[in-house]
Amino acid sequence: MALQHETSGAPASTVDPAEIAKFSKLSAEWWDPTGKMAPLHRINPLRISFIRDAACRKFDRNAKSLSCLSGLRMLDIGCGAGLLCEPFTRLGAQVIGIDPSATNIAAAKLHADKSHLAIDYRNVMVEEIDPRERFDIVLAMEVIEHVTDVGAFLSRCAALMKPTGIMVVATLNRNWKSFALAIVGAEYVMRWLPRGTHQWDKFVTPAELEQHLNGMKLVVTEQSGMVFNPLADRWKLSPDMDVNYMVVAETAP
Repeated sequence: MALQHETSGAPASTVDPAEIAKFSKLSAEWWDPTGKMAPLHRINPLRISFIRDAACRKFDRNAKSLSCLSGLRMLDIGCGAGLLCEPFTRLGAQVIGIDPSATNIAAAKLHADKSHLAIDYRNVMVEEIDPRERFDIVLAMEVIEHVTDVGAFLSRCAALMKPTGIMVVATLNRNWKSFALAIVGAEYVMRWLPRGTHQWDKFVTPAELEQHLNGMKLVVTEQSGMVFNPLADRWKLSPDMDVNYMVVAETAP
């Protein structure tokens, strides 16, 4: 697919309908910590702490405060049923969660209502967000490996950042180790994820991601791998970015 272009006044979509259909089928299981989304529930605390700490460093907040993100606007792109939206709302952020799957958004709204949380959920693509809207924190967590055009997608995400904001991206590296662990191991051997959840050729290397971001006048200020420790039965941050990794980017000085 070519880079985004203007047609009838709206940017071209980077959404892959097949990917939306795939995750829509899982809508009822997003909040089940023992179901098909169990791996995401297990890694979620690590994602939350990484994003929270990066935001607190950027905006000079106390990460130990229960309202450390108060007053900050956050956009969670591809939010699913809200596994990140809810904890960040509890930390005080004004969260907008968007997802092109109507069933995901319905599940997100239902769970937020049960949790008595006011979250602005929208069944839209990132290209449909009003370009005049700006956010302190833009999240693209485990999304770019599912879009049709990584550069076009990231460009739209970057355009929604405030000049003083940050973008956090989580994705999967592309190498033989990630093929062995994230595809063969996670989907076929351990069966942590449904078969076909990921396509290895759509994984993005850290160098490729940084090149895209640099082209948008963004610089990577933090990065970390995420590795699973089978002995401790938990995920942890690591310098090893061979498989799962996260980066923080902000406007170049």
